[in-house]
Amino acid sequence: MAVTVAEQVVHTLEFAKNEEIAAPIDIVFETVLEEMASLPGQAGANMNLKLEPWPGGRWYRDLGNNMGHWWGSVQAIKAPTLLEIHGPLFMSYPAVSNVQYRLKEENGLTVLQFMHRAMAYISFDPKIAEQWPGVEQGWGSMLERIRTRAVTK
Repeated sequence: MAVTVAEQVVHTLEFAKNEEIAAPIDIVFETVLEEMASLPGQAGANMNLKLEPWPGGRWYRDLGNNMGHWWGSVQAIKAPTLLEIHGPLFMSYPAVSNVQYRLKEENGLTVLQFMHRAMAYISFDPKIAEQWPGVEQGWGSMLERIRTRAVTK
C-alpha cells in the first residue's frame, strides 16, 4: 500500500460588512435567527437548516431520516447583541469557520456587524475553488434579506 504525504496550502478568507437597519435590536436579532434557518440553496429553495439557539446548539441541514450536514455550533449567544457560530458551514472539505453577528443600537438604528473568517484546504478541484468568490454574494444577499425582513416587522 502506497502512502502519499504532500504539503498543501491552507487558504484564509475574511468577509466583513456592517448593515444599518431601521428596526429595534430585538427584532433584528430575532430576524437573524429566522434567516439562519431559512437560507436558500443554489436553486433558491429552502435548505431546511435548523438552528438550536443556545451555547453548543447545532446549526445543521436536516435532510430527513437522520441524514444531513452539520454546518456549525453556537459558540456564543447573548441575545440580542451577539451570535457566534463555529464549524465548516457550507464547506465539505477540511475547513473551520467563525461567523459573528454583533448588534448594537445607535441613533435609532440597529447596526449589525457581520464577520466570517475561515481557514480551509482548497484543492485544485475547480468546483471547490469556485465557492470562495460566491461567499461575498451569498453573505451580502443574506444581510440584505435580514434588513428587509426586520424593517417590515
